[in-house]
Amino acid sequence: MVATLLHEIPLEGGDVTDGVVRVGDTVRRPVSASTPAVHALLRHLEVMGFAGAPRVLGVDGLGREVLTYLPGVSGVRLESVTDEALEGLARLLRDYHDATAGFPLTLDGWEGGSNDDRAPDVLGHCDLTPDNVIFRAGRPYAMIDFDLARPTTRLFDVVTTLRHWAPIADPVDRPPLLRNLDVGARLRLFCDAYGVPPRDRRRLLELARLRFQRSYTVMRGRAAAGGNWAKMWAGGAGERIRRAAAWLDVHEDELHAHLV
Repeated sequence: MVATLLHEIPLEGGDVTDGVVRVGDTVRRPVSASTPAVHALLRHLEVMGFAGAPRVLGVDGLGREVLTYLPGVSGVRLESVTDEALEGLARLLRDYHDATAGFPLTLDGWEGGSNDDRAPDVLGHCDLTPDNVIFRAGRPYAMIDFDLARPTTRLFDVVTTLRHWAPIADPVDRPPLLRNLDVGARLRLFCDAYGVPPRDRRRLLELARLRFQRSYTVMRGRAAAGGNWAKMWAGGAGERIRRAAAWLDVHEDELHAHLV
């Protein structure tokens, strides 16, 4: 058990987990039903030599998980919206996927969520939003918050990431720095840097549409149980998903042309 220290700095960002604080060079987070599975994954990544994730240090006297603190910045910033940043993120995700090789791809212990219909081939992060990517010296070097990780396909995790980073969203819902970017060109750039094969590129937008449909249903169900999911839903999460799906319907042909 890791001793609890007194000086705690609240860490903001993200939508679901409250009570995350920094204590020295550690992060303390409330545990959940998926914490044992997440810790097993993080320990596997450490054994595999993947440096882009926090290390598990244990549990403190208040029953919170204790992870290493990864210095840097997150969120949508000038340095995070460049082509170089997007290419770096694609390589980071590819390295992470490769590092999950050998980890059990069973659904037991994970929080779950929307998913692909095909058999899982990786343990996906499934929530690689700008708040969950850490930049240092202008380069994305680490990912945090694995609470929504689960067995899935590489392509589903790519689609989930591009939802936020291309972004596949109605311009009205994009952060200002992402509002006027060429989404099709960014889809192509990310796929090139990751190494997404042609057969998967042809299916990418189809899977994005499926993810919108299923994410809407999953989020609506979780919102009915209350908590932060309800706050997100009340804040318009469902409407944003619907607008993103409608935007994709209008622009699918031009986006597909970039991919194939």
